[in-house]
Amino acid sequence: MAYMESRKNLTGGALGVAGLALTFAGLAGPYWPVVVVGLYGAGALLAPPERPPVPDFPDPSAQLDEVRADFGRLGGYLAGIELPPAAAGRLTELTELLTALLDPGWVAEILGRDPEGVHTLSRAVRQDVPEAVDTYVRTRWWSRLTPGTEPPERHLERQLTLLHDELERLAAALRDTEARRQESHTRYLEDRSG
Repeated sequence: MAYMESRKNLTGGALGVAGLALTFAGLAGPYWPVVVVGLYGAGALLAPPERPPVPDFPDPSAQLDEVRADFGRLGGYLAGIELPPAAAGRLTELTELLTALLDPGWVAEILGRDPEGVHTLSRAVRQDVPEAVDTYVRTRWWSRLTPGTEPPERHLERQLTLLHDELERLAAALRDTEARRQESHTRYLEDRSG
């Protein structure tokens, strides 16, 4: 049944009908079956092949829902870990920023049009934050056995600061996008009114 609706069959059928028209016009003569079949075959060979359907990938807004769910699981993981006060403060600032960026609403709508931003959030939630905290937890025990090395708390604070700065840049880019959108709408209204 799929062949009946294919480009090859439809093109071949159209040329076959043209062959019948030639037959009724008296141009095909006694070889009319060969002309009709030959034109059908030529049309079927010349027609472009069927295009495979484009894969249906989830859009960034659907990916944001998955990142939100992962962020909820990350919050449960982080709640059970005791961190030094400075690192705990940096982690709180980072999670508040992540919460604001992942909050459903107009920020999520803007972020849903930015696949790179969704990737940045996804990487922070699924990889960077858990790895930084887990590495601190595992390294803390070893640092007690080797005095004189740089404390793992300092590394954790730096990592959390770098992640916070990266997400701040993302938030600033989203703000700039909205500001440009507002400015362009203002220009459009000014141009329209003359």
